[in-house]
Amino acid sequence: MTGRYVMDAADAVALLGRLADHGVEVCVGGGWSVDALLGEQTREHCDLDVWLPAAHLERLFVAFAGTGLDRILPWPGDRPWNFVLHDGVRLRVDLHLYEPLADGALHHGSVVDGVLFPAEALAGRGLIAGVPVRCEAAEWAVRWHTGYPPREVDRHDVPLLCARFGIDLPAAFR
Repeated sequence: MTGRYVMDAADAVALLGRLADHGVEVCVGGGWSVDALLGEQTREHCDLDVWLPAAHLERLFVAFAGTGLDRILPWPGDRPWNFVLHDGVRLRVDLHLYEPLADGALHHGSVVDGVLFPAEALAGRGLIAGVPVRCEAAEWAVRWHTGYPPREVDRHDVPLLCARFGIDLPAAFR
């Protein structure tokens, strides 16, 4: 393992295409969601975050067969609904599984301390390397980059989103 993970735009688009070909409904999250919303790559990415219905996990495994993304990367805080797959060389995909509820909300996490959020949180639209993708809505992308001490990438991403979409800059970023 090189220890240096890189997810470039071509890799992200190719993996998203494989998932679409296998009927996996994904929503791009994290840093690539930010860049998709902005319509351009603004920084290097070490992984591709994706949201998907838990019921599509088996399809995801089938879609990734042959790509080498077949190893679980031990990551602090991993749970059955949030874990990282990698290829042992440079590709990483951070999975965020959710369950759609009857009232239209989405549930992420355990039944004891899970999080509910509206489906609209995953209804953003953006572009990666000119390819249209579904991604987190801008307001939710900002929200999900808060609640913990900001990292360097968060200090890069959040102000860009806030400026582009007229969102108030969270206190931790002022």
